[in-house]
Amino acid sequence: MGDIPVRLSSRSYGGQRNIAVRETGFDQPLLWVTVALVCWGLVMVYSASIALPDNPRFANYAHTHFVVRHALSMAIGVVAALLAFQVPLKTWERTAPWLFAAALLLMVVVLVPFIGKGVNGARRWISLGVMNFQPSELGKLAVLFYAASYMVRKMEIKQNFWQAVWPMAVAVGVVGMLLLAQPDMGAFMVIVVIAMGILFLGGVNARMFFLIAAVVVAAFALMIMASSWRRDRIFAYLDPWSEEHALGRGYQLSHALIAIGRGEIFGVGLGGSVEKLHWLPEAHTDFLLAVIGEEFGLVGVLTLIAIFLWMTRRIMHIGRQAIALDQVFSGLVAQGVGLWFGFQAFINIGVNLGALPTKGLTLPFMSYGGSAILLNMIALAVVLRVDYENRQMMKGGRS
Repeated sequence: MGDIPVRLSSRSYGGQRNIAVRETGFDQPLLWVTVALVCWGLVMVYSASIALPDNPRFANYAHTHFVVRHALSMAIGVVAALLAFQVPLKTWERTAPWLFAAALLLMVVVLVPFIGKGVNGARRWISLGVMNFQPSELGKLAVLFYAASYMVRKMEIKQNFWQAVWPMAVAVGVVGMLLLAQPDMGAFMVIVVIAMGILFLGGVNARMFFLIAAVVVAAFALMIMASSWRRDRIFAYLDPWSEEHALGRGYQLSHALIAIGRGEIFGVGLGGSVEKLHWLPEAHTDFLLAVIGEEFGLVGVLTLIAIFLWMTRRIMHIGRQAIALDQVFSGLVAQGVGLWFGFQAFINIGVNLGALPTKGLTLPFMSYGGSAILLNMIALAVVLRVDYENRQMMKGGRS
């Protein structure tokens, strides 16, 4: 174990409970739990959006408009995931810089007038007809691959902190400037966590890593302080019920809390939510968990939290297993996906429960959003491919 040049965990890998390896295939429990999560999300998107056409803003839409588009995105995601599963991790490693460059190009293109689609003051989408594609979602996967390949290429200098980190810092900085121009601070936060997590797991000097983490936190704090509307969000989060915020920045949060409060222990039943009836904005996207809390109660919310905890732990285990088999790139990619899903779910759940300031991040695999569900499925397919190659190697084959 001493020859493996990256961090496995706080305990030795040998102390971890092993996942059974069958003769063929991949981690089927992970697959089926994800399928259940996606199907639950489809039902909840329908429940949360069914009343939207009663709003004049959506008067031309059918009651099934959003669920049909979400189902179409799921179908495209399944096809893309099946294709992604066929790609060996060595191919992903070779193409990582090109994928990163393509993501940067799309982040530039989305800022071009008449190409990028603006919604609520943000220009984050490119219309592809069947769906609105969000380049920042591709950016998460691209940065993940690029950071993992970078750590493999720079493994010999990983203890020289500045030499190892500054090129990656520049790359993430460029992504950050493009995302903040949209603006999309939520996606930038996720990308920073993915990149820094992979650097840490890749073995970068720990003491200096925590120093730079403090600098990053301070930088985000300065960005919030320098932006009046971001400051307003923080003040609204601290007191969403005040007369100043209840009908302004704190409106979404206050109605999300009302929805979760109405759900009590077991919920009001599927379809019984009142807050989705034009009270809670974005109920089918960023605040889907509030509708789940109202209709399924505390039991539903705790079940969802447990699923994401289990999924994150399972994915991280697959990554540690790959690293133990000396497949460092594969292991870092899998662990990066675990950080991605875990952190984004943590932020979304925290926002809906009022534990964190309002931030526009969807709930992985569940919230309405074409490019989000597409990239989530591709990322999961890559993790299953890592597990498949692990099992092949443990049987004496080649990845």
